[in-house]
Amino acid sequence: MSSSRRDVIDFSALEKDLRASVEAELKYRRENDAKLRAVQQGVASYQQFRDLVLTSHLTPLHKTDKNARKHAPWNPVVATGNTPDPQEQHAYTHEPQ
Repeated sequence: MSSSRRDVIDFSALEKDLRASVEAELKYRRENDAKLRAVQQGVASYQQFRDLVLTSHLTPLHKTDKNARKHAPWNPVVATGNTPDPQEQHAYTHEPQ
């Protein structure tokens, strides 16, 4: 009995295909759940509906979440109680003179 190329199973290709299929199924379910939530919430426009679906892969941040810097909170303004200076905010706006 001789073995031909068609008789050989490429397990790495099968695994790659399986992973892609599982990822596609998870994405479909996540986006479909977002669509159902958006309809249930009664979004005002298609743009809001679309934004909810497109951002369905995001998860909310918690106060304990940190950014890339070590020992720095994700929102340092809230953590320290500092408020931005309104004068500084207006310094960067381009108003006609």
